[in-house]
This record gives sequence, structure tokens and C-alpha cells, in this order.
Amino acid sequence: MKQKKNLEVKVIFTAVLVLFIWFLAVPIVTLLLKSFQSDTGNILVHYAQVFSGSGFWNAVGNSFKVAGSSAAITTFLAFLLAYTLHYTNIPGFFKKMIQVLAVLPMLLPTITYGFAIIYSFGRQGLITRILGTQIFDIYGFGGLLLGYVIYTLPVSFLLIHNTMGYIDKKFMVVSRVMGDKGLQTFAITILRPLTGTLAASFIQCFFLAFTDFGIPASVGGQYDVVASVLYDEMLGSLPNFNNGAVVALVMLVPSIVSIALLHILEKYNVRYSKITPVENQKNHIRDGICGVSSVCIIFVILIVFSVIFLVPFVSEWPYEMTFTLKHVKNVFGDSTLFGVFRNSVIVAALTAMIGSAAAYGAALITARSRMPKKYKQMIESIALVTNTIPGMVIGIAFMLMFSGSPLQNTFALIIICNIVHYFSTPYLMMKNSLEKMNSSWETTAMLMGDNWMKTILRVVTPNALPTLIEVFSYYFVNAMVTVSAVIFISGARTMVITAKIKELQHFAEFNEIFVLSLCILVTNIVAKLLFRMLAERGRKAGTSTGKEKKKRTKAAGIAAVCILAAAVIGFAVFPGGSQSSQKVVIYSNADDEAVEAMKETLDQNGYQDQYIFQTFGTSELGGKLLAEGKNIEADLVTMSSFYLESAQQQNQMFADLTFEAETLSEAPDFYRPVTSQEGVIIFNTKVMEEKNLPVPESLKDLADPVYAGEISVTDIKSSSTAWLMIQALVSEYGEDGAKEVLAGIYKNAGPHMEDSGSGPLKKVRSGEVAIGFGLRHQAVADKKDGLPVDYIDPIEGNFSLTESVAVVDKGDERSKKAMEMAECIVKKGREKLKEIYPNPLYQGETVDKIFQSAYPKTFQEPLTAELLKKHQQLSENCKQ
Repeated sequence: MKQKKNLEVKVIFTAVLVLFIWFLAVPIVTLLLKSFQSDTGNILVHYAQVFSGSGFWNAVGNSFKVAGSSAAITTFLAFLLAYTLHYTNIPGFFKKMIQVLAVLPMLLPTITYGFAIIYSFGRQGLITRILGTQIFDIYGFGGLLLGYVIYTLPVSFLLIHNTMGYIDKKFMVVSRVMGDKGLQTFAITILRPLTGTLAASFIQCFFLAFTDFGIPASVGGQYDVVASVLYDEMLGSLPNFNNGAVVALVMLVPSIVSIALLHILEKYNVRYSKITPVENQKNHIRDGICGVSSVCIIFVILIVFSVIFLVPFVSEWPYEMTFTLKHVKNVFGDSTLFGVFRNSVIVAALTAMIGSAAAYGAALITARSRMPKKYKQMIESIALVTNTIPGMVIGIAFMLMFSGSPLQNTFALIIICNIVHYFSTPYLMMKNSLEKMNSSWETTAMLMGDNWMKTILRVVTPNALPTLIEVFSYYFVNAMVTVSAVIFISGARTMVITAKIKELQHFAEFNEIFVLSLCILVTNIVAKLLFRMLAERGRKAGTSTGKEKKKRTKAAGIAAVCILAAAVIGFAVFPGGSQSSQKVVIYSNADDEAVEAMKETLDQNGYQDQYIFQTFGTSELGGKLLAEGKNIEADLVTMSSFYLESAQQQNQMFADLTFEAETLSEAPDFYRPVTSQEGVIIFNTKVMEEKNLPVPESLKDLADPVYAGEISVTDIKSSSTAWLMIQALVSEYGEDGAKEVLAGIYKNAGPHMEDSGSGPLKKVRSGEVAIGFGLRHQAVADKKDGLPVDYIDPIEGNFSLTESVAVVDKGDERSKKAMEMAECIVKKGREKLKEIYPNPLYQGETVDKIFQSAYPKTFQEPLTAELLKKHQQLSENCKQ
């Protein structure tokens, strides 16, 4: 019996240990080794490059400043909310409202917070329009601070609220009887027992803010933080994975420190053996101040997120405020967008089911087994480590380690990533629940002839069912909202909703972003209500008769099997399953207009339902090309030509094209151009008129101080669109002259330097700024659609970048079909594409001059990665 018991426990322990060794320890070690790789033999060269950059230490300082400030504010606000619930006599309805709404932000991805802040407090935001003035500058420290506070408040509130519930209030009575004054009683009986929890809250909130990427991605502006530096290094316009590995490891330093501090803080936690129910002393002033303050906190949260319920139902914010359902219909009518939502639900369900099993198994080892203490400490250490490793670091480590493996771009890898990332809290929930149960059950069962596993299944599991459901709920909700890790490891067949939101940000598709965010919110609310109902029923089963318990346990088992079966079926038939395995995967950095033109061409020529089209930002796709090479999921790629050349030089990943197409300028054998994009000055006619600003005629004009704070441009570190402007400046004024003009433009832009080529147009369109430099065809389309957007060709010239099509050399049937599709796009799609991008690329092509730019020019040097790197350095020297 003992051998059998030990065998069962050892199997569970081994399974948990292998999971975290292979999917946590090994990827992190791989990332560590990446930081030391060097062609020169100097293993510290990448550390020197990162640490010698002034921008890096500035970002580190910014991260500490904003994360520390937000953690302090959040802990104070969370304490105030929890104090209001436990130590005031405000009506129960308000307490219930506070308790529910305080955790609302947990049900949405952090990247949505930033967009909500823009549409609430931006120049054309809801609150700004109501008040008639902008309260604060949302880009940079102010926006990050607000976003981080909203993001971390639920975690801090739950931590402090739960601990407050275990403080014995009778000591307040004793303190008052002893003659202590109010503040002294408050400090001794409330603050003292909460010292460890408050410190832990600060550390946890600091860590969450320090490592978050979603909020800086939307409102960070030029206020660089470590997370944005890491993203730029890994998926910037010129990725450097070795330097990125260094930055990722730097992000682990707070993890190590927080582990040590949390361990030290354990001794400050006060535990009461008995809780005495005591009514709160009547104090109307206290109740009024706490009640009003708490309602104000909740009101701000609701105001920020209210735009999510408003913007998708407005025709065109903020210019046409009529009600419409077209944006919602577009999302649910788009099989791709609806598909990623279904993917997310499937991934969340499987993550919750498998993750709950892993957490339960680990908790059984530490709480209900007789394994040696050293083995239990190993599980405890795993839980502590997973609680402090940033999701971005895990995602990058997974991308580097599993590239080329059978797990690459699979649902399985995303699910495992989620399980590892969020393991700590579910494990602790299960452990605490199991430790509270009768410790003699296993001994009694053994005396009656039952083995350990039978006791667990028949006795322990039914009693643990409510906590298991809560763990399931935790995993499900977090898998629905996670963004930082999955953006690095999801693929075309396995795209999840948060990764899609990050992608839509590049194309300024905010209506779709908010609709998808609503889908996440509604799904999570429904899931939470369902899981809470099931958990309550499980608790009631604990007081039921034996027969009732068996019925409830059996019903729960059937429900679990049904959920698993539904998830497995969905896993097979939805995108990413066997149905789509034979389809050609097309990766593209093209804009929506070009994507639709290419799709229409393929569909009209017999390729409908034979491909999966996945779009990325230029830097993100470039990073995947360089990192994954032939192992990339894509069979066909449309991408900036210079990127294709760099990827081919590094990875030899593209096959020579088997068809002929005579270009106007020389092109390599492995790609042919499909579009040519030009830069242009864009301006909002209404804002220009309101602020009485002159219409600029040149890029040099944008350096005029009259435009201070009214300009948006892209950062060449992360967007190739900025290269169009820098080419024009260098060509016209030389490098020294270009530096002078560019420095003035950057000074006027301030926080309005964007990571996406569509970013400036987004801000011009919404009225956040008056002027931007962006893509010409997008400005033409906006003007045609009747928006208050116009454009002017700069006299320095309309320089262009070509995007080309290439076939990944995989040597299989899909590669042959991909080659056919490439030929179809080049030979039959150009007519549609020329309507959007009116530059001739092939022999015999002509374009109506009315659509052409006024000053088309070509840079005197070939556009290569080396030239881009040179111009990036020029740009960095111009920043102040």
C-alpha cells in the first residue's frame, strides 16, 4: 500500500517538475545563453551595447519612477476601498457595488486600457468634450500612471481585502478601552497587522507595472520604459535578439528582488487564531469620507471604460456621433475576427482545465502528501518564481526555444505558456484550501483499505470542488486577457483575440478593437457568474447528505467532460485545427486596402478558402522573418523589400520565383514588388482652422515652433514609415541639415512619436494633433471618405518604399501553391493595387497622373538594412 501511495505521489510530482523544467527553466536558460552569443568571441559585447546606451538607463529610470508611483497610489486606494468594506457602516448595496466594480479591470486586456484613456482624456476624448478642456497630457508619465493604477488596483484590492477579513476587530475595542486615541488605535489594530500585506501589495503592483507592455504600447509616447525597449529590440525595425535577451534578463532583476522581499515580509504577517465578530463603531464623518472617496474611485474606472461601450456604436468618432451597429456587424461578419475570438475561448477553456489539474496536482504534493520537505520546497519555489517572471520574458524565451519545433505556432504552446505564466495564484488557492481540510482523511481511508488516490478522488476532490472551480475561473479569465506573452508565439492558425488587438493597433482600427474588447469583457463576466454559481453549489454540496454529494460530484464530472469534449472539438475544427493545415499561410505587413485587393484577386482566380491571410506590423513581421527563417509558419510573404533581402541574406529562406515579370528597376530572383508606398504631410482641416495654423509646404516647415505639440511622426526604431521622411531630409539638406530639421520636428512632436506607420494618421484623424507625416494612400482614402483630413506633398520629395511578395522555400505542396498565388498577385492583382498605390512598378504599366504624387523621388543609395541602421543612429542623435 505504501509503495503504491508513493508511486502515485511520485508520478504527480515528476509530471509537475518536468512541466516546469522543460517549459520554464530550459527556455529561460536558452534566453540567458542568447545574451552571451557573439560572433567576435566577446561574450559580454551585447551587455556592453545595451548598458552603454543612454536611452536604456533612461528607460530603466522611467520604469522605476512610474511603476513606483503607481504602486504607492494603488496600494493607498486599494486600502481605502477595503477599509470602506470592512470598517464602515455604509449601505450594503454600495459595499457590494464597490466589491464587484473594483475588480472590473481584470476582465479586460491591459492594451485596451490605453485606448480607453485616449478616447476618454485625449483632446477629442469623451471627458475632454464634456469638460471643454483636456485635464492632463495622456501621453507619457500621466497616461502610464493612470493606466497602471487601474491595471494593478484589482490585484492590490483583493490582496488587502482578503487579509482584512482575517483581522480580529475585538482588539479595536480593547485599544479604545485602554484609552488609545483614534489614530493610535488605527495604527495598532489595522495598519500593524497589515504591514506585510501592504508591503507585498506595493511590491506586486510595482512588478506588474514594471513589466507591463500593453499600456506603454498605447499611451507611452516618448516616455520609454523597459518593456517598450525590450519590444523594440526584439521586434523593432531592425531586431537584435541578443540585445533583447540582455534587456529581458534585466527585467528579471526585480523578479529576484521581489522574491527575496516577499519571503522576508512573511514574518510581518499577523495571523489570528480566532476571529471575533464585532460591529463597527458608528461614525458618520468616517463613513461619509470613505464612502464618497470609494465611489469616486469606482466612478473614474467606469468613466475610463465607458468609451468601450460608446465608441463602437458611433458612426465616426468624434465627427459623426449618430448611432450605428455597423462596426459590431463588421466584426461578427468577418470570419477572421470572429475566428480569433473563438480561438481565445477554446484556448482559455483548455488552459483552465489543464492548468487547474496542474495546480491541483502540485497542491496535493505540498498539502496532502508525505513527500520529503525538500521536494515540497521545490514546488513552493516554482510557484514563487512563476509569480515574478514577466509574461514578455516567457513569450520571448518560448519564441527562441521552440522555433522550428513541432510546438511552434500551436495552440498547445500558447496553453502551456498560460499555464506556466499564471501558475502561482491557482496553486496557492488550491494549497490553502487543501490545508484547511481534515488532515486525518487519508489515514482513516488507508485503515479502511482505500489507497491514497482513491481517497483523493472520493473524499478530497469533492470537498475541493468549489476551489477547483475558482481556479478554473482564474485561469480562464487570465487566458482571455493576456497579451504580453502570446504576441510572440501565436500564428495565423492560432491567433488569439489579444494578439489581434495588438495587430489592429497598427492599422488604427479602434472600432474593431473596442468591439473585440467588449467580447472579452462580456465573455469573462458570463464566465465569472457561471463559475461563481457552480462554486456556490459546490459549497452547498459540502453540507449535503452522502447521496446528494455523490449526485453533485457526478454532475460536476459530467460537466467537466462536456467542457473538455467541446474544447477538443473546437480545437480540431476551428482555425488551427486539421481543417486549415493544408491551406497556404500568407504573412503580410500590408495595409487593409492592399490586403483586401490581394484577397479579392486570389478569390476571383480560384483560390478562395485555400489560404489564411495574417497581417502584422512591419517590425513584428521583420522580427519573425529574422528569428524563424524557414521555420516560419508562412508559406507566402508580402513585406518591405529591404527586409526580404535581409532575411534572405541571413537565413536563405526564399525560393527563386518560377514566373517572369519585368520590373522597371532591377529586383532579385526571389521576390517581385506588389506596392510602392509614399510619405506625405497630413493635416486635420478642422483643427488647423480652430488653432489658426498655417498649412506647411515642406518637411522643414514642421520644425517651426508654431507647430509645437501639434505634430505626430513615426519613430524609425519601430516603423519604416519614418524612413520616408528621413530619406527626404537627407537627400535635400544633407546629413547635417537633416539633423537640424529633424531635431526641430522631434521637439515639436514631443510625446506624439508613434511606433506604427498608421499612428500619425490616427492622431490627425481623431484631432489629437493637427499635423502628421504618414502614408499617402491612407490620407487620400480619408479625404475621399469625407473626413476632415487633407494632405500635401512635401517639396523635399515623395520618397517611396516597395513591398514585395516572396515564397518561403519549404519544398512541399503548399510551397507550389504559394508560388501560384504569388504569380496571381503580381500578374492579376496589380490593376487593383495601382488604384491605391499609383506608382508604376512593371514594364508597360501606366498610371493616371491625377493620382500621382507631386514630387516622386528615389534615394541615391540602395535601400538596405545597413542604410536603415545608419539613419536610425541619425534619428537617435536628434532626440532630446
